[in-house]
Amino acid sequence: MKKTFLFAFALLCAWAAQAKVVLPQLFQSGMVLQRGCPIPVWGVADAGETVVVTFRKKTYTATADSQGRWQVTLPKQKAGGPYELQVAARSRQGEAGEPIVLSDVLVGDVWLCSGQSNIDVTIERVYPQYPDFIDSYANDRIRLFRVQTDFDTHGPRADIRPTPTAWKPLSKQNAWLFSAVGYFLGYEMFQKSNVPQGIIVNSLGGSPIQAWLDADTLKRHFPREYARTEFFQDDAMVQALQAANRQAGNRWNEQLAASDPGLSQHYADRDFDDSQWPLRTVFRLSPEGHQQPVNLTASGNHHGSCWARQTFQIDAAHAGKPARLLVGTLFDADQTYVNGREVGHTGYQYPPRRYAIPAGVLEAGANAIAIRFITHGGSPHFIPDKPYKLIFDDGTEVALTTEWRVAEGAALPACPQTDAGGQNLPSVLYNAMLYPLAPYSLSGVVWYQGESNTGDGFRYGQMLSQLINGWRQLWQSKLESTNLKPETTCSPLPFVVVQLANFMEPSSRPQNSGWSQVREAQRLVARQLPQTELAVAIDLGEAVDIHPLRKHEVAQRVARCFDHMLWHPNLPLSPQVVAHRVEADQILLTTDEPLRNGSLQEFEVAAADDVFHPAQAQAQGNVITILSPVAKPCRVRYAWKNNPDHANVFSTDGLPMSPFQLTLQGKSPIGTR
Repeated sequence: MKKTFLFAFALLCAWAAQAKVVLPQLFQSGMVLQRGCPIPVWGVADAGETVVVTFRKKTYTATADSQGRWQVTLPKQKAGGPYELQVAARSRQGEAGEPIVLSDVLVGDVWLCSGQSNIDVTIERVYPQYPDFIDSYANDRIRLFRVQTDFDTHGPRADIRPTPTAWKPLSKQNAWLFSAVGYFLGYEMFQKSNVPQGIIVNSLGGSPIQAWLDADTLKRHFPREYARTEFFQDDAMVQALQAANRQAGNRWNEQLAASDPGLSQHYADRDFDDSQWPLRTVFRLSPEGHQQPVNLTASGNHHGSCWARQTFQIDAAHAGKPARLLVGTLFDADQTYVNGREVGHTGYQYPPRRYAIPAGVLEAGANAIAIRFITHGGSPHFIPDKPYKLIFDDGTEVALTTEWRVAEGAALPACPQTDAGGQNLPSVLYNAMLYPLAPYSLSGVVWYQGESNTGDGFRYGQMLSQLINGWRQLWQSKLESTNLKPETTCSPLPFVVVQLANFMEPSSRPQNSGWSQVREAQRLVARQLPQTELAVAIDLGEAVDIHPLRKHEVAQRVARCFDHMLWHPNLPLSPQVVAHRVEADQILLTTDEPLRNGSLQEFEVAAADDVFHPAQAQAQGNVITILSPVAKPCRVRYAWKNNPDHANVFSTDGLPMSPFQLTLQGKSPIGTR
């Protein structure tokens, strides 16, 4: 036993003496390194150890500092691969540790896609928009990397959340739950350059821009907001609040299940008699002629459950066969049943409901669909302009009607929830999901966010400028720590800002719109900051969905912006007004790109009273002529609405003009790109 102990002790000492090195999560097999720029490689080891990095038969060394941090910088590389990257450490005693070997490493272009839910929207969500493309396309030279959701109230982290992370080649399976914009951006940039593409996505649905700003910026400019983050730095308090919220949520759900008559009386069954339930048409037409949802409950603010049922006919040829059930989009959570069998459920409002009906469920003749809506406060309803039907494998479709029999289920008090801080606090996503990525070399950044800040329209421009400059400074400062000369770094880091798309009920009347204020802030920041462009999406939205599906078109415009900034500066982008003048009752706007000729809509003009009136306009070449509806016009704006669905200013290349507003000052120019 003594010999065994001594042998084990000797092994332990030998293991402890071995040099060890740890790489960040971004450095894994299958990774893509940025071409044409210095490539930082960094990590941690024991203090004083020598770290040796080997890449393409050349070695580079660094010594870990007193905190174990080390960093080497590979020289500029041409696109290519696959290569092998090895990292090993030697202790002060000369003991060499087991090397880390990363295989299948490519060199090409790397893009960071960040923001909130519209950059988060997955290939699964948009699949019906592009089924043939997604089914057939795969490319091993496009690699996808998803940063896992995490947040930190205490300060920047050294690395991102470790599990699960991996670089994956682009395929339908690997991309199914990956960002659709990121997927299509990889495709578009590969088509342009024919070099490997790396797509890193670090986004979070619902996140405000403040969560992505660093603490110093927030303390300087928005100290009251950052005070919330400081308040929630008490971990014991946060854990207690979270536990209380969980307990309240569990109690609410228990009461819901116990008091919902639909569960005890089997509202979902095929043969349930719903003849006494009121029959309700779930959509109505607005004065503008657009479909609007109808509240399914009598009360305007319902907490609890609500049931909706309808029957549909299945012929003998399709009885017993599997099918897909599309029940549009529902507000907000649901459990959906066919003939008493649950076929799917969704916990919140945004995802489209696409549920599989297994073989053997459908019967010849009448079948019943029952939807149990669950709302924590709101009006349960169906979302219009979405698909409501069954689809069989042979392509046969059975449409559902807009008439449903409706009954309230359980009515509960609001579930008490205590603010326990979380992922939307100022700076917390910057700390956990952005800071650890620097200084990984990038070609550019896509910023697609703003929906959560439409109440901050007047401040959003300041915050967006600080975000872009702050991220650039972060990358630059971490590169400068390697003593690189400024001219050897790739700066400033190119940014493309995706402008908010059109959304909500269209209106023929002028609107004071928070969405328009954010769009204007995005436009101005893109014009004012170097190496920053705007991808206009004002024609790609949906009135009834904050997550429009046309993500390939968004990615095409983002790719065009990067192409313009990095390789082809003469490539036209969305047209912009570069000069204006007032002549009698006409306002003449000059654009930097030729326009499609014809009558234009969604222009408004105001006099000194700042009351806007619709105006007639015409495009001819590079000039927009607006007939002023007021004497002495002082301001003009375009597409200044939540959903300017008649906006029709396009370049001859088919790119939309951004919404804008400007103050008229005679012939003075308003700037260029």
